[in-house]
Amino acid sequence: MDKQITLYVVRHGQTYFNIYNKLQGWSNSPLTDAGIADAKAAGERLKDVQFAAAYCSDTTRAQQTAETILAANQSQPVPKLITAPYFREEFYGYYEGTDMAQAWYVAGAPHGVPSFKAIEEKYSIGKAKDFLKEADPFRQAENNAEYWARVDQAFDMIRANPILKDGDKVLMISHGNTLLSLMERYGQGKYDLSVRPANGSLTKLLLTPDDIQVLGYNQKD
Repeated sequence: MDKQITLYVVRHGQTYFNIYNKLQGWSNSPLTDAGIADAKAAGERLKDVQFAAAYCSDTTRAQQTAETILAANQSQPVPKLITAPYFREEFYGYYEGTDMAQAWYVAGAPHGVPSFKAIEEKYSIGKAKDFLKEADPFRQAENNAEYWARVDQAFDMIRANPILKDGDKVLMISHGNTLLSLMERYGQGKYDLSVRPANGSLTKLLLTPDDIQVLGYNQKD
């Protein structure tokens, strides 16, 4: 039988760059006190879920969130956390750490869409990635094709895990724009992409051998 895995995808807790409204892709800033509380609250909500595996990006904010959730979990044994760069947020290149409104203005204004919301409404979140790479003087920001080539490897990594069985539950710590990108690609138009997922929120995905289905998005209770 083909494996179907339920992914419990949690956005990392609030960070200082989140407060300052700065783009935070591959760069790091620590969890705030509120961010630690986000992770603890998620851990409390998920403490009775038996996770067969746990994954996150190799960023400190994702790892700290994952470790906090797993510390509260009642699974026996608690799975060992697996980190990999495939799970990282979009790479913003030159614009890492830049004020979000300023970065998306530089990316979108030449195309008549001076904000992330305007780009998403007229084009797509995928096109926002393309515009940002185009605006990056170093051309190091990920465009949409580069982004998905990397992130698809994250899901393939989970699918290939030999210990996972059909029906297993897996914890995955993710990031804001990645969750929005997943909803754009797999949400079948059911979700408001102008609203960012909350720190510590839960999104549930059904991972099948050749597809991803959204079971729930941006839940805080």
